[in-house]
Amino acid sequence: MSHEAQIHAAQTSILRELLFQPTAGYTELQKPTGLTSDHFNFHVKRLLELEFIKKVSPGKYSLTIKGKEYANKLDTDNNTIERQPKVAVLLAITREKNGVKEYLFQERRKQPFYAYWGFPTGKIRWGETIMQTAARELMEETGLTADHELAGVYHEHTRSAETGEMLEDKVFFIMRCTNTSDTLMSEFEGGFNRWADLKEIHKHKTYRSLNIELEIAESGRQFVEETHTYSDNEF
Repeated sequence: MSHEAQIHAAQTSILRELLFQPTAGYTELQKPTGLTSDHFNFHVKRLLELEFIKKVSPGKYSLTIKGKEYANKLDTDNNTIERQPKVAVLLAITREKNGVKEYLFQERRKQPFYAYWGFPTGKIRWGETIMQTAARELMEETGLTADHELAGVYHEHTRSAETGEMLEDKVFFIMRCTNTSDTLMSEFEGGFNRWADLKEIHKHKTYRSLNIELEIAESGRQFVEETHTYSDNEF
């Protein structure tokens, strides 16, 4: 798993200056940082090593493609990298058994939301299509293959009941999955899988969003946004 480099505030300032012009000179880039030449040179060298900037002529610099992508995430009002919502798929997997509709649920065995029951989910990887993510996550977490289609989009803010602080910001592409095949994995790293009808699953601890996720999956309601609060102990 790759992680973005953590950069110094002075380096962020340099990237910000280059975000608004094709090239900039040494003095133009140094002035907003307030640094001496020695300290400024250190940060320029670091950005060159990270391949965020390149030297285009003596004393002139510009953003690289990598640098443009990184700098475009800047909140230019306060010179910080903007935090982005988590983007994932949510898999509403169904089957018929003895005339009863069942869903595949997971008991989560990792933090946060330890021991909650809900639908399988998985983050969309860089460069993947939504359909590719759905197929990959389905196989990785359940061992199954299935027909899947997009049912709708669910955007959730999760806040602390004690402080009101934002704990999570998540966007789910809800996938309706049918005609499953292969053998279900009952256990995977991070949880357990189980087929259950709605009456049975509501006997367990479930996410506050479960009912709206079901509604989107079943009705095709295209887009819903909600905010839910959890206490520190619940989260």
